[in-house]
Amino acid sequence: MSAQARSTSAPAWIVTGPTSGIGRYAAVELAQHGTVVLVGRDPNKLEAVKAAINLRTGGHAISVTCDFSDIESVRLAAAQIVELGLPLAGLLNNAGIVPNGVANSAQGWDLAFTTNHLGPFALTEALIPHLPDHANVVFTCSSSEDPECKPAVTVGFRGGRYISAEAGARGDWLPGGSSKPGFDAYATSKQGNLATVLAFAREIPRLRFFAVEPGFNPGTSLGRDAGPALKFLAKYVLSPLAPFIKNWSTPQRAARLLTKVLTTPSQTSGVYYAESGKPMLGSAQVRDPAFNDRVVTETRALLAQPPSSTR
Repeated sequence: MSAQARSTSAPAWIVTGPTSGIGRYAAVELAQHGTVVLVGRDPNKLEAVKAAINLRTGGHAISVTCDFSDIESVRLAAAQIVELGLPLAGLLNNAGIVPNGVANSAQGWDLAFTTNHLGPFALTEALIPHLPDHANVVFTCSSSEDPECKPAVTVGFRGGRYISAEAGARGDWLPGGSSKPGFDAYATSKQGNLATVLAFAREIPRLRFFAVEPGFNPGTSLGRDAGPALKFLAKYVLSPLAPFIKNWSTPQRAARLLTKVLTTPSQTSGVYYAESGKPMLGSAQVRDPAFNDRVVTETRALLAQPPSSTR
């Protein structure tokens, strides 16, 4: 069978944020299971990953440019993915950022909340009608959303500070949060991811939704806006220690776990996996079905509005 024939008949796995860190390793892992649809904002970096998969591993990858901080870009990317006509098999929502301060998208929305929650939510909703029954949808989540998670609290997080989807788009959070700039935005966006998984698992039984806490990965590029000293510390001091510390991981190991959850058929839905691969619980708030439903309802309502209405 020719490479082109294989690419059109093999299952197609969508992965967002595939140009570095966990996402890049996951894309390479997924290439062993079929075609990989690479979705990210930098076309040059996407082409580099695509070439690495197509030329070096013998796999097949297709790239789709998408800026998750721009909802119109997300919707356009979803339409392009559908137009590819591939046999879609599953979706890995992995794209995300950790801001060092307050920043807004081109539409005037909080950059982290939009990139991490609103964008992936919009992509997922657009692709759900095109995913086959029992397909897996996986979100890379974070225990930073849980105010009772000691490791997250130790580094400065104070849990998700969700008020409403509109408030999140404005960059407004419940008082009493972190003193570190950007931490409340990140934790709240990850709270939105987990709430989405748990609500969709109940709302859409024909698909399977999962959340994965990849552990603390100092080797990722989530902190790409960090200063040179912190980047050096993360890469050359913390990363080598990660395999030996509880709740820590490496991009390679996290990618293997994400790939396993995405590609393994399951009769269950709504499971939240720790970096160890064992089921875990989120915060008390995010375990409340009424809260999850409110997050989803408010997010849908927000995404139906013109972006300027939240400024």
